[in-house]
Amino acid sequence: MNDEVFNKYMKAGEIAATARDTGAAHIKPGKTFQEIVDEIESIIKSQGAGIAFPTNISINHIAAHFTPPKKDGHVFKKGDVVKVDVGAHVDGYIADTAVTIEVETDEFSSLRQASADALDQAIELMKPGVKLSLIGKNVEKTIQAFGFKPINNLTGHSLNRYNLHSGMSVPSISSMSFQRRPKKDDVIAVEPFATTGSGHVISGKGSNIYLLKNKMNFRRLRDRRSRLIIKKLQHHFHSLPFASRWCEGILPNVTMSLSWLEQKGMIHHFPQLLEQNKGMVSQKEHTLIVTDDGCQVTTYGKKDR
Repeated sequence: MNDEVFNKYMKAGEIAATARDTGAAHIKPGKTFQEIVDEIESIIKSQGAGIAFPTNISINHIAAHFTPPKKDGHVFKKGDVVKVDVGAHVDGYIADTAVTIEVETDEFSSLRQASADALDQAIELMKPGVKLSLIGKNVEKTIQAFGFKPINNLTGHSLNRYNLHSGMSVPSISSMSFQRRPKKDDVIAVEPFATTGSGHVISGKGSNIYLLKNKMNFRRLRDRRSRLIIKKLQHHFHSLPFASRWCEGILPNVTMSLSWLEQKGMIHHFPQLLEQNKGMVSQKEHTLIVTDDGCQVTTYGKKDR
């Protein structure tokens, strides 16, 4: 990895961490999801980065993949366990990071600590040639020591330029199916999830988060209007996920356009991911660059140092 690319990854991480910590600190009862998301995404853009994916605000048993639609009415309540998952990129080089907070309570502090300590374990172990199954084993052991379960079907993931999930998965459980070994210069987002529930997520309702599918499919589109819509989405969002609320002013009749594109198989609408027994869920995530003998965390904030 040359210095220019490394510096772009580090800059993206610095910006994502600032946005994450600022937004999370402002969550309180009565605040809307939309206010926090707008603040986080405004910080990212004001500091010269792009938004790598819609800011996820996932509450309680919702583990991941919810972002508010435009004019959403969701508000935070005292006692909510809130996962804030933030993505920024500089010239396509991505930082992906998340934190869990409780709204004016401390009932689930040990659950939050479990995912945080598990992430620390993964960071200590990450280096060229390490078995990802070994990292998963230690993440699982750490979370179980707190009396909770890791979520067995959510994993960390490698990152490439303009590619949020580029092929490598980092488990949170001991599993021999994860035999890949990272190499120097790999960029990986590690994100242990801990839960009071069963340790498994299922798909729920739509998340308001979308992704353009493989470009080869677009050649099937014969009408000019469809091709124009796809070109607009490609221009604005590249190959990264986007929010329905971002499409205002880009697409005519946003809800209808997105629904039509989904039916035609041109876009994917991510479902919300729910703990199947409605257990409470915590998450902690950092992005790492694998170095000669360890890793460099790109998304540390002031509280992490």
